[in-house]
Amino acid sequence: MSLHLPRLADDPLASFPPLDMALRRPDGLLAFGGDLSVPRLCNAYRQGIFPWFSDGQPILWWSPDPRAVFETAAFRLPRRFRRDLRASQWQVRADTAFEAVVAACADAPRRGQDGTWITASMQAAYRDMHAAGHAHSVEVFDGDRLVGGIYGIALGRMFFGESMFSGESGGSKVALAALARQLHAWGMPLVDAQVGNPHLARLGAASWPRDRFAAEVAVLVDAPAPVADWTIAFGRQAAAELAG
Repeated sequence: MSLHLPRLADDPLASFPPLDMALRRPDGLLAFGGDLSVPRLCNAYRQGIFPWFSDGQPILWWSPDPRAVFETAAFRLPRRFRRDLRASQWQVRADTAFEAVVAACADAPRRGQDGTWITASMQAAYRDMHAAGHAHSVEVFDGDRLVGGIYGIALGRMFFGESMFSGESGGSKVALAALARQLHAWGMPLVDAQVGNPHLARLGAASWPRDRFAAEVAVLVDAPAPVADWTIAFGRQAAAELAG
């Protein structure tokens, strides 16, 4: 590992380096080392930092600039997709199949990627975060079959999206749309999408300067969480309702 990249201290509550120390190439690489404990992960996300690494690498911590962000009040599915969705029988729930969503995201093929960054250690870490009440999933079902989902971290009134998958065409879009609608209803204005790409841009993701993103996060993570039990508060929603 480059001597120019700081190594994290053993204490999971130790400070991360200032965000402006992140590398430009690769964009946002800030530090390495540490662990994936619940306190460390919460410490990282509260500062707009997330882990991203592959098997065989040390734990790498990132804060890219710019940052891809969805504003929940403005999220809207494409018109053609909404038209097709009106006849859908899919149902959407929250936190009823968290581990299955994470596993499906890990197994989903990604264009230009060989393997997955959602390693066994990352899956275990997010299971721990889920058990601690910080990680959540939104799941799309066709009957009893899981056809799409998204998972991420909720701290205060901020949601940090981690990954999503489609088992059937449009499954991830429905999961993201249902998440955004519910977060807006709960007074949670943003979904962090980390690194932008053309697919996210077509769905309405904006590119925010890192300073703006970090300033918003600092306020939102300290706000009171709107709900305690996502499964009950989310309920069972018909995907067709998202057609608007």
